[in-house]
Amino acid sequence: MTPQHNGAVPPAIRVPDAPITLSTASVYPEKVPSAFEIAALLGYDGVEIMVSTDASSQDLNVLRRLSDYHQVPIRSIHAPCLLLTQRVWGREPWGKLVRSKEVAEALGADVVVVHPPFRWQREYAREFVQGLARMQDETDVLFAVENMFPLKARGAEAGMYAPDWNPIDQDYPYVTLDLSHTAVSGSDALDMAGRLGERLRHVHLADGVGVTNKDEHLVPGRGNQPCGPFLERLADDGYRGHIVLEVNTRRANSRAERMEDLAEALAFARLHLAAAALEERTRTWEVTPGGEISPRGAR
Repeated sequence: MTPQHNGAVPPAIRVPDAPITLSTASVYPEKVPSAFEIAALLGYDGVEIMVSTDASSQDLNVLRRLSDYHQVPIRSIHAPCLLLTQRVWGREPWGKLVRSKEVAEALGADVVVVHPPFRWQREYAREFVQGLARMQDETDVLFAVENMFPLKARGAEAGMYAPDWNPIDQDYPYVTLDLSHTAVSGSDALDMAGRLGERLRHVHLADGVGVTNKDEHLVPGRGNQPCGPFLERLADDGYRGHIVLEVNTRRANSRAERMEDLAEALAFARLHLAAAALEERTRTWEVTPGGEISPRGAR
């Protein structure tokens, strides 16, 4: 039974329901099976499958078996939109999105992460906003378009994506916000989150220091992005989307060192989500001079 203080019951600290998941990209150069194993050992709430040249990331049956064996749900699918994955699931970009949606539906995933088209994909780029809207009408899986970043050469920006690398002013119903990408682009992650509002349904949590043209994906807290305040704001706003740790651990010298990085990343995320709830509790409850806990201002 919860003890009462001064006739009132102080609320328990409640962390938001947003699942904290692990991108399979975070274990590279290890492969997808390692991501499931590490996610289970560290207590992540699920995984995001980065569909890549790793054959196990492309195979629905393999993914289902891994999820069942480790009891780790697959929460999202990252479509093969990278330069290195242009041949994965065919060359036709719409076909890649259809396949990603079908895999997500089959595995019970909620989200498909999509990059905006490259500029040289002219026909795809021309129909992207309208075509994505049509596909969204056909499924409960959310297509969340990710913020990217411009390339820079001698101080000038070179547009690589169409209609733009920045999703803020585009008519996408759902968006993925990546904090390593905000570092590269010099964007204000907190401002972007505020402007996106309810359209923000997916987060790639990472850090960076803003090195030109370098997408660092540091463990949160090791760069200059406002990762902590960003998470606390999500908690304050009642965010219920996904928070995906998409960090670079390729420099780890061992599996143990990689797991230490990923454990630190998970602890950082949970700590800052809980911090917002704790701050809310301290705003509304106080300890009286007599040592009792009562609603603030009740005396």
